[in-house]
Amino acid sequence: MNNVNLPDKENSPAAAGQRLVADLNVVLSDVDALIRATASQRGAEIVKVQTKASDTVEAMKARMVDAEAAFLNKGRQVSRVADDYVRENPWRNLGIVAGVGLLVGLLIGRR
Repeated sequence: MNNVNLPDKENSPAAAGQRLVADLNVVLSDVDALIRATASQRGAEIVKVQTKASDTVEAMKARMVDAEAAFLNKGRQVSRVADDYVRENPWRNLGIVAGVGLLVGLLIGRR
């Protein structure tokens, strides 16, 4: 039996992006917790590091919100383009689907 390599949902670009966002959120929450845990400690160096880490966390959160909005907009744009193509070429798409169905039927029939 031949194995066909179909795209795995767990390895898709969308899943990879979601895992990356989840990982970054974990890192951000860990850094936030670290900043809160060291808030009672004083010293010029500690305060300097806390301030820098806090600024970095806030900047990363803002960038992640912007990136999420950009990904959503791009997804909507791609969806609109695909929808427009299908609506403009219904017979071509019907022919493609029929051809694929015929090929799958022939392959299943050979078994």
